[in-house]
Amino acid sequence: MEKAKVYFTDFRTHGGESLLVKMQHLMKMAGFENIDFQDKFVAIKIHLGEPGNLSYLRPNWAKAVCDYVKKLGGKPYLTDCNTLYVGGRKNAIDHLDSAYTNGFNPLATGVQTIIADGLRGLDERDMPVPNGEYCKTAKIGSAIAEADIVISMTHFKGHVSAGFGGCIKNIGMGSGSRSGKQIMHSEGQPAVSQSKCVGCKTCEKNCAHEGIKVVDRVAVIDPAKCLGCGRCIAVCPKDAIHSNWDGSAESLSCKMAEYTWAVVNGKPNFHITFLMDVSPDCDCEGHNDMPIIPDVGMFASFDPVAIDQACVDAANAQPIIENSVLGDKVKAEKEEGCCCHEHGHDHFKMLHPDTAWEAAIAHGEKLGMGTKEYELITMK
Repeated sequence: MEKAKVYFTDFRTHGGESLLVKMQHLMKMAGFENIDFQDKFVAIKIHLGEPGNLSYLRPNWAKAVCDYVKKLGGKPYLTDCNTLYVGGRKNAIDHLDSAYTNGFNPLATGVQTIIADGLRGLDERDMPVPNGEYCKTAKIGSAIAEADIVISMTHFKGHVSAGFGGCIKNIGMGSGSRSGKQIMHSEGQPAVSQSKCVGCKTCEKNCAHEGIKVVDRVAVIDPAKCLGCGRCIAVCPKDAIHSNWDGSAESLSCKMAEYTWAVVNGKPNFHITFLMDVSPDCDCEGHNDMPIIPDVGMFASFDPVAIDQACVDAANAQPIIENSVLGDKVKAEKEEGCCCHEHGHDHFKMLHPDTAWEAAIAHGEKLGMGTKEYELITMK
């Protein structure tokens, strides 16, 4: 496979040009206008930010991309799926409230925001995963699955389970319905917190395989019948059913790659990643710590594998900010007489040593989704 082209520009501006215009120029240079947008539904997959977190991408960036798509004749909308965990984005009502609070409203962005998997996270489509090893199909939020074109806008940052949150994490995990997220996170079946269960039978009524029954007013999972789809997690009104979170770091990364492949395979897709405000943890957290490295710039590519590889390479080439959480780890190592963390070391493995971010990139390449071999083309 030939090297993929990844286009890059820094955050410097010249001659009064705004960063938003500079981003559009980068997109054009990367071939964005070669996509036929005329009258097409264009899903712009973006993380809308957990309430309390301030490191998510500003809606100004999203508006500039949406304006560009509309100029080319497309019908863009911002989208994301509900979360598996309890928080400000568990259902479409709370999710939209959170999005509007964070500035993602039609007045600010010029487009509608659609929660892709619907009110309770049940609106999904089973999409094929060509050559899938972990998943033969992926449960993708319908508003993403039914899009004609997919554009990802990704804030690159650390992640406690995936190592870092890049393009593959944004699309793969972010496009999975609540059931899809359960499948990615768990190798097994969900579990019931008996102290929270009220015996309402909502889970029992929504299980297609009779895998869960209410016995003595408490839900009980039948391991012989449960397929681990996670639908019961999505419908439980008391959050009494949860994932076992027992999947290995490698399987999680590979499943994210397969879910990404299910989304982008067979349809035009384009990716923009912002290496800025690189917080140690995901924008899914209800808070954010200070960045671990200096801001780097913007990347654009048609290849989701190559853009992740280019971004992690660029991030790991940066010096560590001394008073960040990563800087504290380096300081502690030196005090213990260990000088193993030098410039160019894997920052994200040091932050989250049990993760396996390399597996997502390697598996994406194996699937035929792209290549980690890239040519970096810089725009001044």
